[in-house]
Amino acid sequence: MDTTAAGSALSRRTDDEPSPTAPTAPAPAPAPQLSLELLVHGVGGTTAQEMLGDPRVQLITGDDTAACYRRTDDADAEERPGDYRDEPVREAYCWSNLTSGNGARALWLVLLPFMVANLAHWMRPAAPADHRAQRIYDLLVRLLALTLTVLLAAAACEVALDLTAWQCAGTPVCADGKSWLGWLSPDSGGWWSSPGRRLALAAVVPLLVIGFLSWLSHRTWSAYESASPPPREPGSSRYTPHEERTALSLQGFWYGRRLVARLRAAHTTAGLLTIAVVLLAAGAKADRNTGVPTALAVTGRALTALVVLLAAVTLVVVWRTARSEAAPDDDSDHLVVRTLPFAAFGVLVLVAVHSGWVRPEAHSRGPLPGAAAFGGIAVLQGVLVLALAVTAWVLQRAARDDARTALRGMGGPAVALLACAVGGVLSGGVAQRFADWMDGGATPGQAHAPIPGPPVLLSWQASVIPVLLVVVVLVIVLAAVRVVIVRKRVAQDVPGLYDPRERPDARRTERIAGTIARAGLTDAAPVLIAATSAVTLVLGAGAVAGAWLTDRAPGRATAGASPVVHAAAETAESLGSWLMGAGVILLIAMGRRAYRDHSARRTIGILWDVGTFWPRAAHPFAPPCYAERAVPDLTWRMATWTERFDGRLVISGHSQGSVLAAAAVWQLDLVTRSRVALLTYGSPLERLYGRWFPAFFGPPALTGLHREMDDWRNLWRFTDPIGGPIRLTCEDGRRIDEGPLRDPLAFGRTLYDPLPAQILGHGDYQADPVFGAVRAELIARLAPQVPGQPGPADACPGDRAAQGSSGRSSA
Repeated sequence: MDTTAAGSALSRRTDDEPSPTAPTAPAPAPAPQLSLELLVHGVGGTTAQEMLGDPRVQLITGDDTAACYRRTDDADAEERPGDYRDEPVREAYCWSNLTSGNGARALWLVLLPFMVANLAHWMRPAAPADHRAQRIYDLLVRLLALTLTVLLAAAACEVALDLTAWQCAGTPVCADGKSWLGWLSPDSGGWWSSPGRRLALAAVVPLLVIGFLSWLSHRTWSAYESASPPPREPGSSRYTPHEERTALSLQGFWYGRRLVARLRAAHTTAGLLTIAVVLLAAGAKADRNTGVPTALAVTGRALTALVVLLAAVTLVVVWRTARSEAAPDDDSDHLVVRTLPFAAFGVLVLVAVHSGWVRPEAHSRGPLPGAAAFGGIAVLQGVLVLALAVTAWVLQRAARDDARTALRGMGGPAVALLACAVGGVLSGGVAQRFADWMDGGATPGQAHAPIPGPPVLLSWQASVIPVLLVVVVLVIVLAAVRVVIVRKRVAQDVPGLYDPRERPDARRTERIAGTIARAGLTDAAPVLIAATSAVTLVLGAGAVAGAWLTDRAPGRATAGASPVVHAAAETAESLGSWLMGAGVILLIAMGRRAYRDHSARRTIGILWDVGTFWPRAAHPFAPPCYAERAVPDLTWRMATWTERFDGRLVISGHSQGSVLAAAAVWQLDLVTRSRVALLTYGSPLERLYGRWFPAFFGPPALTGLHREMDDWRNLWRFTDPIGGPIRLTCEDGRRIDEGPLRDPLAFGRTLYDPLPAQILGHGDYQADPVFGAVRAELIARLAPQVPGQPGPADACPGDRAAQGSSGRSSA
């Protein structure tokens, strides 16, 4: 019954029947209010049945890619809220198919260098957003990512144009016995036997590679990253101080359609122009050999001018492309940007016709002209990485809180260097193995080899791989020694965590201590990355210098040196070439196995869970960002459910799910956000994201999130290699962190635990009684009223009840 109507009826009765003893109408009982617990799983994924503990589940909203599920018995919970007075309705959000769905996604492993380069964009130090060096950092990362696309196109040209169409097809000894190449050989006298036409035909292979990556980038964006954020109510401004805001709270952070489209156009153009440059270099050499200016030479210069013009436009597009996160970036791009790839394709067709024009005196001997470009790309990448390191150092000096930032802000440059190294290994490995197959197993570059083989630089880069592996092994050995030392120290404290009446067990103690010591290796990851990056930079510079100074493979370059040096160089060259090829084969084998094996596919999906959380801000050909679908999903669900049913909500995230949960809460408007509590467990929010991505998950950002929510609790263990504490404390002394939790729950065999308890590590936090207690506390803390305007920014979430009549009561 309406309260106003009831009051009017009671007033009329009092006027008609004045009686001091007239009974008063009882106040209507408040309607029971519903609460919802939204579960978000972590890396590797799980099923809704496992998350909800019931084999009978029903889809509530979503599709086959990502959806919310409930137990069948809870599907209509909103229609009978009285049945859920003490317990919240549990709902599971399953997003594992975004990263480990069908088998074709396992082939995304070949996009690893692009993904790593994209991570460098987000690893910037936590300097103010308006710092001048911020734009320089963005630009350097985008240029570095562009060089990776050029390297990919150059590697495809090396295999298809140089090794196949130019060297092997033009050498009777190599083409002999290869029926699929016989019709291209000069001895066949066929239409395609001239060098220019062979190159024009072979250019189809790198063209298909670039076209496929461009198509895949557009298709995956439409499938995974086109979820628009929910609209926000006018006036729902935040009260968090400016220095505690984060870009993750901006409405357009998870929707960057225009930026990805612009980068895709630029990178597609760069790949097509790389193919055109290779064809023009071969044609220019043939035209110079005639010694007489011809129409072909003039046409070649005109086409070269067109290529240079399009390359300049491409650089301008990359220069002017920057993320706009204040609002969803959904505008159509300029005509110049949209037509740029088509213009590059048209120029490539003209270049192919020019290259295929018959030149009677043309022949293909030695390597294809332009092989030195690999050295130029390597030098350019090294310069960009050094410039990025200087820029990161400037930003780190201006950072607000750098106490726990990984590598003192040098994480971005280190990761960018590793992206270049991985790209070089993949491209060089493919070229080396393909050359070995083409020449029948002879070592390319040696005097007896039927073809010259790939560029000399690739042999030098292969030769430094064994040295790099030695450094990595040394770091791993030091880490193992650290584990032994920490295990011995921790073993002394383990028995004190349990009932002193239990019988001591040395083996059990060592096993628990060893698990804690190994889990702590996560915090030592910066040492491994720093050592690998530093050695990679030095060895890469040495490889480029050796290739340019000698113009020979390491084995031939040291032929006149001492036998020890010569043997070491030949061994490093052969072993490195084998390792480069083995790395490519291993990657392909992993993709092939994942295509057939769902468990292996899920393992590969774990890699993408961490690497593809971030939007494609630097490289459009990187694997798609699953968070651009998952975060809007969670935000829409929380916003619409709390508005429709005026209920209370706890979003509960495990591992990577806690990162998605926090990102989704950041996207809520102020009113909705202050009605939501966050429960995280096994969370890498501070341990991984806060250290490696301080500009977005640093202490100021996490503090702002804490202050604007109703409450936040985090559970962690020493035995967890991924999750850790948040390290924040409210002004009233309350902490977010609950832990470290005891793991295992029981030390030995007891009346209640007759078998040894399992060491849980990163999983099964729900098995700990503390989890249930903290969860119940969060549900109880959520007040039934809609919150009023929050108070000062320096108040904790739980203190708002004392800020006035518009505040919230704490249960």
